Amino acid sequence: MRFSSRVGSTRLNPIAEAEAAARGQGIVLDTVNDSNPTKHGLAPEEVPGVYTAEPRGPLTARKQLAEFLSKRNLRETSAGQNPSAPVNPDNLYLLSSTSEAYTWLFKLMCDPGDIVAGPKPGYPLIESIGGLENVDTLEYQLQFDGSWFIDVAWLRGLLESPKGEKVQAIVLINPNNPTGSYVKPDEREALVRLCREHEVAIIADEVFFDYALEPFAGNRRLAGEQGALTFALDGFSKLLAAPHAKVGWIQVSGPDDLVAEAQRRLDIIADDYLPFSDIIAARMPELLAAVPGQLERVQQRTRVNLNRLHSILDEDQSGLVSVLRAEGGWNVLLRFPSVIDENALVLRLIRDFNLTGQPGYYFDMTENGYLAVSLLPEPAVFERNIKAVLATVSHELECV
Repeated sequence: MRFSSRVGSTRLNPIAEAEAAARGQGIVLDTVNDSNPTKHGLAPEEVPGVYTAEPRGPLTARKQLAEFLSKRNLRETSAGQNPSAPVNPDNLYLLSSTSEAYTWLFKLMCDPGDIVAGPKPGYPLIESIGGLENVDTLEYQLQFDGSWFIDVAWLRGLLESPKGEKVQAIVLINPNNPTGSYVKPDEREALVRLCREHEVAIIADEVFFDYALEPFAGNRRLAGEQGALTFALDGFSKLLAAPHAKVGWIQVSGPDDLVAEAQRRLDIIADDYLPFSDIIAARMPELLAAVPGQLERVQQRTRVNLNRLHSILDEDQSGLVSVLRAEGGWNVLLRFPSVIDENALVLRLIRDFNLTGQPGYYFDMTENGYLAVSLLPEPAVFERNIKAVLATVSHELECV
């Protein structure tokens, strides 16, 4: 597998080699140029303790997170979802967000001009970050036929084409936003095999995994996948429904030799950025303890609103609006007659109801006639929003 030449391509110098050998023998070296003020009695009272500069994140916090993830895996294994080994804290990297995780992984895997493939329809984050990292992004289309599926044959054709030599990673969003589609078992098997054969990494964004709505059977996390080099992303932003809780993580898995080489290089990136604060690490136990309650709270809200949405649409005599099956996540896609311009619909929502929204083309839907709707509002607010959309669709259709 080819990694980026931007990081970790040089050998250790003799001093670094000797330091590594000493660490391997359990020898603790002191240093004459130790510039860590917390080791010399100069830490402030507000931030006590000794800073240990662990690039992957404080070991204590990683152990706490690994224990949490291992227990979650055990529960999911019991439910027949996710047979996997306990999580090793050494395979975890703590950082401020999954967005930052994308930037690290693009640096790790790609030289400027290399390609990362990501799903469309989808949130435009991957393309935006790719531009910032001088990495080309290429969309692979999700297809809809009663439910969403990945065109694996198209991806195979891409990797077998001359352009395939530049593809360094495939992003799988499990479940995707805004389609709400999980990676199906047969898709997973085919994609893992494809990535292994073509030496391509998997970046699995699984921040919405716990929010199942109308799923099919057999969904599993890609976190812990051993068949191909896999970087699974997750974080508190979605688990706690707290975008301001800036804690994300990368879990690295796959063949042992690829994991070792990837982590050797990823450690350099982590050491350059050192993004994770000991102040936040101290709160990890209480944040992890809050996850189950928050998951249940948000799951209850999204399911109540989805059920109410189905009822409202069933009761609507015009039958102009339908909802695409959402297997998971926080959002759904409403479908309305394609003769109505998406911009015109949202502009009328703004004008008549002081509401705005994100039409399908924001997510690169291939056809006109879609509107993304959040399932998170209070039920009364959610019902008001849906009825406003229905009224606006009827009005716009009269104007066509």
